[in-house]
Amino acid sequence: MGDRWQVEVDRSVCIGSAQCVHHAPEAFRLDVAMQSHPVEPETDANEKILEAAEGCPVEAVMISLLGSGEPVFPPEE
Repeated sequence: MGDRWQVEVDRSVCIGSAQCVHHAPEAFRLDVAMQSHPVEPETDANEKILEAAEGCPVEAVMISLLGSGEPVFPPEE
């Protein structure tokens, strides 16, 4: 069994660039306020979702391991 992720979008940081939707249209949606949210906050680890987080110009997308809370993106410094 693979890793499971908790995907979150910090809506106070999100600028609605839609880069997450571009990289992973099945995983992110923009609401009427043009802010992103994950379609499924708890999901299987997925390269497209990681690409979406990495492509966010303001790093509003956060991914952590479900259960442990260990950060996947952005990585701990």
